[in-house]
Formats: sequence, C-alpha cells, structure tokens
Amino acid sequence: MNLQGLIICRHLLNEEVFGGIADRFEISARLIEQAERLGLSGNLYRSYLIYLLAHEPNLVSTSIEMHGGKIGESLREVFKKDIEILLPIFRGELLGDLNILDIYKPTVENKNESFNELARRLERVNDAAEITYTFIEHYKRYGYGDIATYRAFRWDDKLIGVRHFEKIRLNDLIGYAHQKELLTGNTAAFVDGKPANNVLLVGARGTGKSSSVKALVNEYYSKGLRLLQITKPQLKFLPEIMEALRKFLSKRFIIFLDDLSFDESETEYKYLKSAIEGGVESRPENVLIYATSNRRHLIRETWRDRSDEQEELYREDSTNETISLSDRFGLIVHYYAPTQAEYLEIIRSMLKRQGIELDEEHLRLEGLRWEMSHSGRNGRTAQQFVNYYLGQR
Repeated sequence: MNLQGLIICRHLLNEEVFGGIADRFEISARLIEQAERLGLSGNLYRSYLIYLLAHEPNLVSTSIEMHGGKIGESLREVFKKDIEILLPIFRGELLGDLNILDIYKPTVENKNESFNELARRLERVNDAAEITYTFIEHYKRYGYGDIATYRAFRWDDKLIGVRHFEKIRLNDLIGYAHQKELLTGNTAAFVDGKPANNVLLVGARGTGKSSSVKALVNEYYSKGLRLLQITKPQLKFLPEIMEALRKFLSKRFIIFLDDLSFDESETEYKYLKSAIEGGVESRPENVLIYATSNRRHLIRETWRDRSDEQEELYREDSTNETISLSDRFGLIVHYYAPTQAEYLEIIRSMLKRQGIELDEEHLRLEGLRWEMSHSGRNGRTAQQFVNYYLGQR
C-alpha cells in the first residue's frame, strides 16, 4: 500500500510494519511480536492499526482533548480522507504470507476495556465515514493513549498509569447507603459537567472511605472519570499538576489524597487551600479534590492552642486558620463505625458472596471473637475475618 498520502495519521509511516521495511517475512515477524506484547488477535494488520490509532496521539485525538470533546468539520474531513487510504486494512484485505496472521490468537488477550470495545465496534463497520465517526466517538469517551488505558494515575513529573488498579465497585461495599448516595450524586454531576463540590470523607478507620473513592472511578470510567492519587509532599506541585490535567478537558479527574492530616508545623496544607479556592489561577473545571481522613479538622489542634497561655495575640485568627482547610471542602461525608449488628451483617454478606452461610449463633460467636482480638469493629476487620475463615476451610 502507498501511505504517503496520509496527513493526520502520518505518524504511521514511522512504523516499520506500515512504512519502513519491505521484507514480507520481517513484517510478519514484527506483527507477531507486537501481537504477543499487546495481546492483539484476528487480522494482525488490522488489529495493530486500530491499536496505533487508539494509543498514539494524533491531531484529531489531541484536539478533542484540548477542546473538551469538540472537533472542527475541516479536521474531521481530513481525518476521513486518511481513513479512506487505510480502508483496505480495516476491511481485512491486507494479508501476509502466513495464514496465521489473519486469525492470530495471542498467548494472553488484551484486557483493556476501551480498546476491546473499539475493536468490537469496528468489526461491524467497513465504510470510511462510519470508521471515522467510531474513532472520534472513542476519543471523546475514552481519550487516547494512557488516558484511555488506565483508570488511575500517580504523579512523577507526569501522569503515570496504575496498571493494577483495584476493581472494587460500589455494590461491593456493604452498608453506608446514605454516604454512597451523597458520593454518587456529587460525582455524577461532575462527570455530566454540572456544578459539583470537592469532597472530604471523614470518620472511623477501616470503614471504606478510600474504597468508596476507588469504586467511584470504576463506576464512571466509561463516562470519562479518572483518578490521580498524590501524596502530601506532592501538594507543592499542585499548580503543575492542575496545568497538566487542563490539557484533557474531555475527561474528569479526581485528585485523591488518602489519609490526609497535618501537624501544626507542616505547611503543605497552604498549597491545598490555594488549589481548592483562593489561588490566583482558577482550578480547572475538569478537576475535583477528594480526600479521606480520620479527623474532621485536618490540621491538628491541641488544648494548648485554646488556652490563654498561647503566644498568639489574636487567638481567634489562629483557630480560623486550623479549620479553614476543612471548610473549603463543599461536601463532607461522615463514615461511622458500624454497630455490632451491622458488623455481623457485613460478614454475613461477604461470606454469602462466596457461597457460605453460617447459622446466626456461630456467626455471632466467631465474628465477635475476631473483633475483640483485632482492631475493633469495622469493614476492614470484617474482611480480614472472612479471609481467615475462607483460608481455613
């Protein structure tokens, strides 16, 4: 094929399979190598092309991100011309010397949800206009590259995808119906482009605060929600982080701060206050901050701070400073330690999902014995008991 007429997809010419090497057996070797590395199946020319267009940035995918899901008609038309050039590959008309290249089955299939959905949709279309539309809708919904591949990220001077993100869903969290309702209502509004609040999840340890935030990302991933977890020392990089996320306006990001609290001597909280509200540069509309803490007031305050002996001349100003950070979270969700009945119900539900049902008295005795020898009554303790019980069977 002559791909020299490509404009938007001209980066394909840098790929040896499409524009570099001429030896057919070398091409076959490279395709099989990529199939095993990426988990590609079926016609490898077609599968590899779809993978490259889904993952490598091009002017269409980057423009959609920069402009919040919009694309100009002229740019769309140029992209369609490129797809017309590539149409024989999409139709599976380009075959190699090895028949296996048309029906290849890798050792391990690609597990990425967005890529597999795109590949399935493209199986049902063979018209250039429909293929163009399918790719554009994919870019709008999932993005491209790592943004489409990963649900969660960490920060190391740039976004780094988390390969093994926990697959927990909200239905896996037993109890706390009111808390989940508050979180889903706020997050649904956020992904729909409506006004939403930064969230502080506060309460007893082991009650599922962090798991709730992770579950939200899994629930709303297909609607463009992503998570970026940062640490307390990284708060000073928030302006840089915000600027990086501003480039992906068609996606929504939760910046996640887990188990957050500050001692009086720590000043990183000032960066967070400025990022949430009050800085010179506004927070991007596609970013919210969700934090979890065991303390309602994130900055530690002692009785000495309230005594008449403190050196601060204007004591009320000092008090306002310690509580002002918490006040900047528009939604505060409280997680309370479960009652004994709720604790036992959590255990019962977890065991039932594993096909195990214990009689009431046996469940009560074993569950309470475990609670007394561990860190108290909460969802984490219940999960630890279930793990122990299943391991001893």
